[in-house]
Amino acid sequence: MNTVRFLIRVLPAGAVVLLTACGGGGRATNQNAPGPQVGNAVGYGAGAVVGNVAGAAVGTVEGGAAAVGDVFTPQPTRVVRHWKQETTVDGRTIQVPVDYYVDEQGRIIKEVKPGTAFR
Repeated sequence: MNTVRFLIRVLPAGAVVLLTACGGGGRATNQNAPGPQVGNAVGYGAGAVVGNVAGAAVGTVEGGAAAVGDVFTPQPTRVVRHWKQETTVDGRTIQVPVDYYVDEQGRIIKEVKPGTAFR
């Protein structure tokens, strides 16, 4: 109950601060003179350009890092064992295990060498 009362009191105040703090309307110079207006326009333009250049640089570096990281991320694979029948020289029929690496959809990637699948 105390938490609800606290939130009812704090959330409206926090919303007012968030909505009004970034206004930046208080200027100490004469707004009718062209000098400060030109300075403000140039400042906003320069800030936008520098911000976009920095964003592009960061995006490029993060994209490259993600691409390089994908190469070293192991893909999920499983080993599946199939049994095939073979006939020995003396006429007996035996079952021989054959192991395969499969991907997450169960498609065979390649055959595993005998004796190396479960080490």
